[in-house]
Amino acid sequence: MSQAEVNIMTAGHVDHGKTTLISALTGIMTDSHSEEVKRGITIKLGYADMTIRKNAEGYTNEGEGEVVRKVSFLDAPGHETLMATVVAASSIVDGALFVIAANETCPQPQTLEHLLVLESIGVKNIVFVQTKLDLVTKDQAIKNYKEILTLLKGTPYEKSPVIPISAVTKANLDKLFEAIQENIPTPKRDETTAAQFLIARSFDVNKPGTKPAKILGGVLGGSVVCGVFKEGDEIELLPGYPQEKKDKRIYVPIRTKITSMNADGKIKEARPGGLVGIATGLDPALASGDLLVGNIAGKPGTLPPVLTELNLKMKPLKRALANFPETFVENEPVVIGSGTATTIGFVEGKSKGNRQAYHIRLKKPVCAAQGAVMAILRKASNRWNLYGTGTLI
Repeated sequence: MSQAEVNIMTAGHVDHGKTTLISALTGIMTDSHSEEVKRGITIKLGYADMTIRKNAEGYTNEGEGEVVRKVSFLDAPGHETLMATVVAASSIVDGALFVIAANETCPQPQTLEHLLVLESIGVKNIVFVQTKLDLVTKDQAIKNYKEILTLLKGTPYEKSPVIPISAVTKANLDKLFEAIQENIPTPKRDETTAAQFLIARSFDVNKPGTKPAKILGGVLGGSVVCGVFKEGDEIELLPGYPQEKKDKRIYVPIRTKITSMNADGKIKEARPGGLVGIATGLDPALASGDLLVGNIAGKPGTLPPVLTELNLKMKPLKRALANFPETFVENEPVVIGSGTATTIGFVEGKSKGNRQAYHIRLKKPVCAAQGAVMAILRKASNRWNLYGTGTLI
């Protein structure tokens, strides 16, 4: 079974049809978490794979035809209070389907915010998807389409395609597949460097009542960003697992072995591109409920350092959605998005070594190398807003 070549995330305002679109493309409903089903929104990252085929009539996701490419989708939440999850998802994607519903005025609040997130972290390849055409008249659809074009004018995405579709009737999905093929290419991957795996989900897959002899180890979900992992490899997870010690929380590095890997089927090697599930020898309790999200996995001794403090050179967004103060106040809290990790930091002032940078003390450590670009959220009008990016120096 082949591994997907490319990761594509969904983005857009809450309830604009991201999860329904993924279901139409892959046949999988990604909002399977109990709280998500109850509330009708995506909370955690969802994921599903799809194979794009080409036949005499064009591109399709079913039936016969030449297999053109396998794609992994990440379904990110749209609600404003879950922006940290969107930032985490954006760190492992190669492109995005940006969903905008035709039955609402464009733009909605998270339409703007998600667009800025993708722009700030450098996601260049986006296909805009105008959804819910089955709910509007032709005139309403045209009006909304023009609003989308107006939104994109003057942005890096001004020339990106806008594909009108209905995920319910599956109208125009062939054009969406074509747009994905033409506008979200598979990037060149580096398989020669030390392997790194960004953990976006972690699970205990054992059902209640499983006999001890049949208990399986914890499972890690995420994406290989460089290098190659093989079944049987020993791996290290950093920053590791939190433990309370003498009224202080410390993070203990974890070592384990890869027992098997899955990418829509069993694989012996995991390469960059697509989403991968890695089964390990870990105590499943360590992996349950996404407890290991934000960790980086790699061969022992090869990972970037674990940092409890950062010196970040800030770059505010050119088109901010909130009015931020020009300077940071002492101990101002910020949300830091580093890889798939999100943590609270406290700005202690300008860096002593570089007066253009700010020194930030972290509540939870991150594993990151010099030059890493991180997303920064600040509080304004009593909610977290994307402020810009910070480069680790």
